[in-house]
Amino acid sequence: MGLSSFLLVYPAWGAEVIKLGALYNLTGGMSSIDAPALNGAKLQAKLINAQGGLLGGQMLEVMGIDTKTDQKAAATGAKKALAGGVIAGLGYGDTTFVMAAAPLFQQKGVPFVTSGATHPMLPQWVGDYMFMVPFGDDDQSFAIADFSFKKLGVKNVVVWTDNSMDFTKALSKFYKQRMQELGCQVVLEDFFMMGDKDFSAQIARLKNARPQPDAVFISAIPNEAGLTVKQIREAGLTLPIVSGDGFDTELVTTVPGPKLANDVYFSTHTYREDNRPEVLDFVAAYEKEHGRPPENAFAALGFDAVGLIADAIQRAGTTEGKALRDALAVTQGFKAVTGEITYSRPSGVPLKGVSIISVHDGQYKVEEVWLPKQ
Repeated sequence: MGLSSFLLVYPAWGAEVIKLGALYNLTGGMSSIDAPALNGAKLQAKLINAQGGLLGGQMLEVMGIDTKTDQKAAATGAKKALAGGVIAGLGYGDTTFVMAAAPLFQQKGVPFVTSGATHPMLPQWVGDYMFMVPFGDDDQSFAIADFSFKKLGVKNVVVWTDNSMDFTKALSKFYKQRMQELGCQVVLEDFFMMGDKDFSAQIARLKNARPQPDAVFISAIPNEAGLTVKQIREAGLTLPIVSGDGFDTELVTTVPGPKLANDVYFSTHTYREDNRPEVLDFVAAYEKEHGRPPENAFAALGFDAVGLIADAIQRAGTTEGKALRDALAVTQGFKAVTGEITYSRPSGVPLKGVSIISVHDGQYKVEEVWLPKQ
């Protein structure tokens, strides 16, 4: 890193610093989505600092804390961030870890913005200092269910659920709800746990399911996403595999390899193949910073989380907790990389488009963008 880059990242001596606590699982099962998110968050702070910072020249500092895909470490990380004087917290691509950390921010009257956790009840569970950058699981599940039925012709489906995570259980719940509303049949439900490596028992039951399923919906986090695709395809099954944003990871293609990474479809956050200026500028900046394109939508979500907080700080004119919370709550039309953010239902959950991505021969393609009803 050259001297010019150093000066962009760190504030000048004596300048006041605005600290953000960025809690992410940089190791363990969530690392393939959380590490890019932290990269995106730090990139946004760097760009803001290069433009002169906030509130008349105060620099942003993103304190990255690795909570190791461990709930106890998430709580400890939250305490460390709060003790370090952060004015807001951000982080995570999963609800379970937000619930281990965000209530501690709520207790202190410090806003917490999740970049990637998608359970629509999060703001109600945590409180009025909790905000979401992404859509809710209800929307992304409805989006992939509609695509399953209308575009893939699915009438009978098998549902696999990681039974250890709040996010995965919610995703399956909403997917089953919409499929049944569409007149489809869930012919078999099966379960596994985070960290499982062998899916042969589930695959045997999938093969024997009657009526024969037209697709299998797999609600998983990234580590199990790649493994399930690999093992299902190695077993000779060619039926479509559908999922949510837990599949928005390079592991879906690198673990099975391009020959087996076929007929996979998942819902995720809108930014791939989008020519909005916010998207093009972000992709160019990320490539310049890291020498590669963004790994997945979670990099953009981390970028958006810092941008959202910075926008609220500027509108509030202060970093004081309640004033910052109030500014976040009235956000309207914030032009994020992953789509405009407006808090209008219920407060803290934005209405946003959902991208449907297909994977064929290891290549990702945007099939459509699903828009929720107002």
